[in-house]
Amino acid sequence: MRFDDRFLEELKSRLRPSDVVGKTVKLRRQGREYAGLSPFTKEKSPSFFVNDEKGFYHCFSSGKHGDIISFLQETERLTFAEAVERLAAEAGMSLPAVDPHAAREEQKRSSLGDWMELATAWFEAELRRPGGQTARAYLEKRGLPETEWSRFRIGFSPNNRTALKDYLIAKGAKPGDLVDAGVLISPEDGGQPYDRFRDRIIFPITDSRGKVVSFGGRAMDPNARAKYLNGPETGLFHKGRVLYGLFEARKILHANQSATPNERTPMVVVEGYMDVIACQRANVPAVAAMGTALTEEQMEALWRLHPEPTLCFDGDKAGQRAAHRAIDRALPLLKPGRSFRFSMPVGGKDPDDVLREQGADALRGQLSDTKPFVVALFERERDLEPLDTPERKAGLRQRLRAAAGTIADKDLAQAYKDDLRERYDALFQRARPGPPQDGGGYGGGGGGFRDGGRPFTPRNGGGGTWRNGKREPPDPGLRPIAKAQIVGRIKPFSAAIALAAIDHPGWARAYDEAIERVGFGDPRLQPLAHELFLALCDDHGDDVPLRERLSRKGLSEPLAEVERVAQSDAPFLDARYDPAKARALWAACYEAVIEIADSERALDGMRREDVTAASLAATRDLRDRIAVLQRQISNLEFWRGAQ
Repeated sequence: MRFDDRFLEELKSRLRPSDVVGKTVKLRRQGREYAGLSPFTKEKSPSFFVNDEKGFYHCFSSGKHGDIISFLQETERLTFAEAVERLAAEAGMSLPAVDPHAAREEQKRSSLGDWMELATAWFEAELRRPGGQTARAYLEKRGLPETEWSRFRIGFSPNNRTALKDYLIAKGAKPGDLVDAGVLISPEDGGQPYDRFRDRIIFPITDSRGKVVSFGGRAMDPNARAKYLNGPETGLFHKGRVLYGLFEARKILHANQSATPNERTPMVVVEGYMDVIACQRANVPAVAAMGTALTEEQMEALWRLHPEPTLCFDGDKAGQRAAHRAIDRALPLLKPGRSFRFSMPVGGKDPDDVLREQGADALRGQLSDTKPFVVALFERERDLEPLDTPERKAGLRQRLRAAAGTIADKDLAQAYKDDLRERYDALFQRARPGPPQDGGGYGGGGGGFRDGGRPFTPRNGGGGTWRNGKREPPDPGLRPIAKAQIVGRIKPFSAAIALAAIDHPGWARAYDEAIERVGFGDPRLQPLAHELFLALCDDHGDDVPLRERLSRKGLSEPLAEVERVAQSDAPFLDARYDPAKARALWAACYEAVIEIADSERALDGMRREDVTAASLAATRDLRDRIAVLQRQISNLEFWRGAQ
């Protein structure tokens, strides 16, 4: 073979399976797939399906499955090379030049693969010989009966430095080839190579075609230096590409396609060999990484088989670290229809424990109880540190926004920002007795949050209005945004700041997080602040008018009210004023609003803590600072000197 993996993947990426297969089989679209009559058997009802997203066909009547290359081999009796050449011409790709060195390397890999297959059969036989008694007892204790050993090709390596080596050399193998295959170790001092796996239960590791490329070994000696040992990187085996159990998992997935949606089980990623085996015995398609965090290549391989594989890692610290690394690596790659879900072990039990103690139904039920990727991300950032200070709460907000910003797909990134913001708001939602006060400070006691709860946004409607000391539900005939703006009189100082920010988004860009968190110092302006924040997240350019956007959102009337009550003598609203000075003055005014809001929030937190002399002094200092800022605002001290 002269076609390397890169060439074949590029070839398959250029051609849609439905186009290739459609030249032979009449296909009809059914959801995400195409259906037609089997080209391999005679049938009256379609049982042949093609999936462009996953790049394969599957025939339930004959059990045949494959890609566009194998389809041509099956239907037109072409050789592999002939099928590739036919498809390359169709895709407009030039065939790679014949490389003698590459041909020799391919021949060597093929030869190594033959020795790996022979080694696998030898390990299997050793498990059933007298020397494998301890290993057999261990497998029985773990709930894996002898009837299942052959399915997963489980074996045993005796505690002998040259047992496998002697067997393979007697069959014609060269020690150097066995070192290259990873089954022998060549000492650094130049001594004779010896067996890598000794006194271990052996788990063969296969590639996506079912070919053995390496081994994993579980030590029988409890004092062994490494409990689990994987083979090294070789010409056959690359840890970052291969997933243990993938070949068997694909077969289960394909068999499950005929099941109803409620009967289908998720594609699961677990941590160990025995967990993979337990899941697959319960008819759950499962795989595991090779002792490392999931790589981008492994994620791509998973998404080719399932749009939302489930990650099920152990509940210990190592499992949590693995989950966190998977979150960080997956974030930039997420797209609509391409994500992960998370399943947390119940009671610290891994899938192998659950199957052995509770049975297959319980295991499938546990693995079906999942949480979305966005929830796992939010909970990770939420639990990173105590959220007992304004700084830490702001830190959480920044981490959530930064995480969402790493998603390459812009639409999905914005959807994550919106979702994470709502979860953040709900986390700090709290009810306060009594109506909101008009005029008692510029932070509203909650930094632009009505009654200390969620921002008054189009999503939550604000929860009604206050009349005669009682809350009344929102008027169903009036949109929540307009209602929020009409009730009460807007503070002129806040209106001036809001109007300048709307007309000059470039000024507000440096304060985007505060605009969403604090608003403009008046709870009635929160819808405008929220919409401005969304516009800044959408990367609107500096000085882009937002009035058309606000009008489409039903905010024309509130904006008109802001223009009416805004203090017209604010220098930053005067078009004749120096632009640089206007921007600096607006920033100073808005920073005062932020400081008031944060100080009032800090005061609110102190009221719920134990009273000490230090806390009383801090409370007085905060109150004094708030009073100074409010006096400066009321007396227009911020811009008297500027006029």
